[in-house]
Amino acid sequence: MNRRSAIALFANFLILAAVLPHSGFAQGTSLRDQLVGTWNYVSSTATREDGTAVERPKLQGAVTYTADGHFHFITVRSDAPKYASGDSARPSSEEAMAIASGTVAYTGTYTVDESTKTIHVNIETSSFPNLVGAPNQRRIVQSITADELRFTNPRTPAGITLELVFKRAK
Repeated sequence: MNRRSAIALFANFLILAAVLPHSGFAQGTSLRDQLVGTWNYVSSTATREDGTAVERPKLQGAVTYTADGHFHFITVRSDAPKYASGDSARPSSEEAMAIASGTVAYTGTYTVDESTKTIHVNIETSSFPNLVGAPNQRRIVQSITADELRFTNPRTPAGITLELVFKRAK
């Protein structure tokens, strides 16, 4: 290799080194660091073990991961009925059922297994009591960028697999 080729190769290396760390997240940033913040719900798909699709309601919500290892998750039906009485303590039976069956909220602590891209959650409080203390609650990160998070919940208590998509809150 002559001197001119060596200098050109070195110059290209310097340019790449300067550009690559600024495209998206730097490769050295941990998954845990990338998760920290609030992510707004975009969409989800659900499938049974046999591969059949499960219809999902129209939802809105968010998940927040804190730097100290806590998280909060909530989804609510976006088409939930308003209470006719206007009093949140006095819904009709039908209104209460629509709200209860269309809302999932839980909070607790989390850890991240960087090698498997898995978020392990310990649910401490939930609108669905069966989730509290449930073993092996994990979310497998499919992809994460500065603006989008995609993860899989491989097995819900109902026995379905959820694929969820979130956008970073601005």
